[in-house]
Amino acid sequence: MLKRSWTESANDAAGEFPLNNLPYGVFSTESLSPRCGVAIGEMILDVARLEKDGLTGTEDLLQNASWNKLMAAGPSVWSGLRQRLTDLLAEAASDRDVVEPLLVPMTDATLHMPLEVAEYTDFYAGKQHAQNVGTMFRGPENALPPNWLHIPIGYNGRASTVVVSGTDIRRPVGQTKAKDAEMPGFGPCKRLDIELEMGAIVGTPSTMGDPVTTTRAQEMIFGYVLLNDWSARDLQAWEYQPLGPFQAKAFATSISPWIVTRQALAPFAVDTPEREKELLPYLKADFPGNYDVTLSVEMNGHRISRTNMRELYYSAAQQLTHHASSGCAMRTGDLLGSGTISGPDPSSYGSLLEMTWGGENPLDLAGEPRTFIEDGDTLTLKGHAQGDGYRIGFGACTGTILPAPNFP
Repeated sequence: MLKRSWTESANDAAGEFPLNNLPYGVFSTESLSPRCGVAIGEMILDVARLEKDGLTGTEDLLQNASWNKLMAAGPSVWSGLRQRLTDLLAEAASDRDVVEPLLVPMTDATLHMPLEVAEYTDFYAGKQHAQNVGTMFRGPENALPPNWLHIPIGYNGRASTVVVSGTDIRRPVGQTKAKDAEMPGFGPCKRLDIELEMGAIVGTPSTMGDPVTTTRAQEMIFGYVLLNDWSARDLQAWEYQPLGPFQAKAFATSISPWIVTRQALAPFAVDTPEREKELLPYLKADFPGNYDVTLSVEMNGHRISRTNMRELYYSAAQQLTHHASSGCAMRTGDLLGSGTISGPDPSSYGSLLEMTWGGENPLDLAGEPRTFIEDGDTLTLKGHAQGDGYRIGFGACTGTILPAPNFP
């Protein structure tokens, strides 16, 4: 049920940021340098100033232009801050006169990266996507790799090119090879794509040599963002053997500007899909690790896909557990991409590669046939969990493609 706030715009049933949500971001204005803020309705609460005034119950955790220090403080501190903010913004709050001057209209703010990304790992945890891509390249009988139903497959990406929503993306340049060509060529990507994903953010770290259980992994996760794993399909097709994605994925990853906390999503927890193969004990979980979050993709303002996070075969906790199982140390600010989230039919596929079946079946985009992304196109990911009279939103994850750079 909707928790009512004295901030009237937070009580809109169709709004993304009710009191039930309270997502964390970083913002600036003409007069305020980048700082931690919390979205409430159509406003942003300056929690850096709120902490300085002694009203958050925290000390020197919110004074940097990122949420990493708070993330490292652990779940009890996270819960305490969330409860304090809920009390301050609730309809019957007694401190309204102190808090209200610290609200900034979203229309006056610029949003920045909400965290310092320590490391970035991208998984391949959507079964329908893996099935679709495997069918295209290997046929339906060999679509899933032999290990897919047993472990969350992933690769280590580049934290240096994770950017916040609204950042323009340069078309990548790289090496490709046509099937009938004797030699590869070098130039701008011609089959530029998106991947609709969720990103899980690690709050509390683990140490090298210290594997974690699924229960502990769940407790380590601070929150979630929408994630667009931009992909150069023609570069990928030539380079991926034998070690997997490299330059085809390294040029950009976009995330939404607000971190929606695990606590805000807790009412929407659901089980992962039914197992086709029994998992080894270390990957089993006795809690629902997925979330009922409706997701969509828009291309130049036209919706081209709609799916749900609950389609993920492996939860973020299972992905994190497997990542740490070898003794790999996890760090505060690690970002785990889920892999493309596709549903059972083309209207719910999470990439253009799937929607157009490798370019063979163009989309009808307002009367124009389209396959892959062209210069000037704007791609937008959206997501929300629907509650009783309220919704939990993430803010849009958007990026516009600029022409490839001139390569010397």
